[in-house]
Amino acid sequence: MIRDTAVLDDPVGESLRGHHAHLARRVGRAATYPPEVGTFCAVEQGGWDDLARLLGSGGLADMFSSPAEPPGWDPVFTLEGRQMLGPEHAVEHPGGVLELGPADVPDMLDLAERAEPGPFRPRTRELGTYLGVREGGALVAMAGERFRPPGWTEISAVCTAPEARGRGHAARLVTALVARITARGERPFLHVIDSNTGAIALYERLGFRTRGPARFRGYRVP
Repeated sequence: MIRDTAVLDDPVGESLRGHHAHLARRVGRAATYPPEVGTFCAVEQGGWDDLARLLGSGGLADMFSSPAEPPGWDPVFTLEGRQMLGPEHAVEHPGGVLELGPADVPDMLDLAERAEPGPFRPRTRELGTYLGVREGGALVAMAGERFRPPGWTEISAVCTAPEARGRGHAARLVTALVARITARGERPFLHVIDSNTGAIALYERLGFRTRGPARFRGYRVP
């Protein structure tokens, strides 16, 4: 199946206009998620004033795509990375993973704080399905779904507790998510920082290929 990859140029905006419309907060030409879900924002050309009103003074705009530098805003971070596209065809669903629900949120937040997979907030799991691995009752690894442009699902928050690394948990979780995504007729994709060479190598072994560079930037409303 030929899919429109152009929607991946603005994964946040496409998600907020579509699958995540029920979570969208909007002012004019700007949109974002509730702060308990995430700080990801989308802005159309000339919409920076709208985004400033939406976020409020001192608010953080986490940008995956940006039409221009926001005038007068304070830069917070810039990270160079890449966008990778996953397998098109269904893969076998591995065992040993659990679907995580509301009762698992405290453990998910604790794991995210220790493993640092990127932004993760109390309601982030509402973006899609999250899977985990428990050992001795403790949550030691997780991964889930984040942005949902038409025909695509992003895999995100892939992380393993330091004491449980090297056991194949990340590969099993990503493969399980790929199986779920392809089974419903969509294709997986993900974002990764260029400096995380170990993760890039893992994703390549699992059939992901780089589509192109991605720049992650954060700005604070003056």
